[in-house]
Amino acid sequence: MSGIESVRRACEPAIRRVLHFYWRFARGMTLGVRALVVDESGRIFLVKHSYVSGWHLPGGGVELGETVIDALIRELAEEGNIEPTAPPRWHGLFFNDRISRRDHVAVFVVQHFRQTAPPVSDREIVAHGFFPLDQLPNDTTAPTRARIVEALGGTPLSERW
Repeated sequence: MSGIESVRRACEPAIRRVLHFYWRFARGMTLGVRALVVDESGRIFLVKHSYVSGWHLPGGGVELGETVIDALIRELAEEGNIEPTAPPRWHGLFFNDRISRRDHVAVFVVQHFRQTAPPVSDREIVAHGFFPLDQLPNDTTAPTRARIVEALGGTPLSERW
């Protein structure tokens, strides 16, 4: 190994950290997760937030050092006391330019789960429930309805939230 090669290898971890720091600002992206939770009766679990209107799929942001599955499991526990009992099924990754030009949302379908206790409303989640597909609340958001139809109705996936 040449002297230059050994210096490069020695410096590589620091260079990688500097580049990732730069990319965070130059090409930064935010990432969220949502779950389409479907019970044995085919009902969909939805939540209503205190800070935004409409009914939504449960989910939230992926925290630093967290995998998307870890974030999904955390959000389901926080918002619905729901624990998946089988691996969630990947549905898609969507560009959410309604929020910012750098936001993406990963969506999974959860059909095998247990609800450890009835969810309790709090400062973030003011309402929640399982709804039959044909009786979703009127103010269920358009992106939520689109993800449900894609996953359960077989319509083509959109790239946008």
